[in-house]
Amino acid sequence: MRKALIVGINYYQRISGLYGCVDDAHAVKAVLDRNSDGTVNFGSKLLTGTGPTDMVTRTALRESIKELFAGDCETALFYFAGHGHVESTGGYIIASDVAEGSEGIPLNEVLAFANQSAARNRIIVLDSCHSGIAATSLTANGFAEIKEGTTILTASTAEQYATEENGAGVFTTLFVDALGGAAGNLVGEVTPGSIYAHIDQSLGPWDQRPVFKTNVKSFVSLRRVQPPISLAELQCITEFFPKPGLDFLLDPTFEPERQGTDPLIPAPNPINTARFAILQKYNRVGLVVPVDAPHMWHAAIGSKACRLTVLGEHYRRLVERGRI
Repeated sequence: MRKALIVGINYYQRISGLYGCVDDAHAVKAVLDRNSDGTVNFGSKLLTGTGPTDMVTRTALRESIKELFAGDCETALFYFAGHGHVESTGGYIIASDVAEGSEGIPLNEVLAFANQSAARNRIIVLDSCHSGIAATSLTANGFAEIKEGTTILTASTAEQYATEENGAGVFTTLFVDALGGAAGNLVGEVTPGSIYAHIDQSLGPWDQRPVFKTNVKSFVSLRRVQPPISLAELQCITEFFPKPGLDFLLDPTFEPERQGTDPLIPAPNPINTARFAILQKYNRVGLVVPVDAPHMWHAAIGSKACRLTVLGEHYRRLVERGRI
């Protein structure tokens, strides 16, 4: 069982309101609820603060977080978009009815609920200002207090604001893109680590900087997406390259298309052209490169070879060991 609490707050009774947090929450729920093939992924609870009659109160927010991390499940994910606050006592997330930042819910309390949870994987995602202070010890500077199985991903450091562009949070836009497939690996899994890598690479050194803190033995997949190559084709990699460091020899019979009508070029071989189609897919996803040729076509016509990249060797080992 996988469950998610998704919170977006635009309306605040006593402090300035926000604009894109509710839409961000709806976007996160939409992408998390189902995998790209339509199968059920997370069972989500959505809390939104849109106005005076639709507030997310401190009591309701705290109880919902507590409920999320109660009980035993595979993965419990908490996403929050709204105001954040930081001071000498730590960081806070702010509910609709809070008058001052220090009246919000302490991030240390959120982390305590997660750390005490029986859920095997606990994910906390915060799109709020100063959220990078989450899990930072006040007594040991720079020390993160995270129990095994807990992962935290925040929009900004403890010192930074989380920004919006075009009515949406910059961080959440990238987060949703990552879940949508931009951070998927070659078997179609999107993990917290790959999400962070996507967001980190998308933001420059002068932008807000995302923060990633984790204590896990292996990453959980948060969503399955369409992989760029089928699993059956990927598993063929050990047939082409049964050992590390081998080159796979090509010749013109692998290439189904010809330039010109040179009678010296042998006719295509259907078996070889089918294998070459897979090798070309490997090339497009960075697993294989031609040897001494600019493109795979030239390698085939010139009777050269192709070989695995470092990434290709990584996936060859995974297939060889039965990991995929």
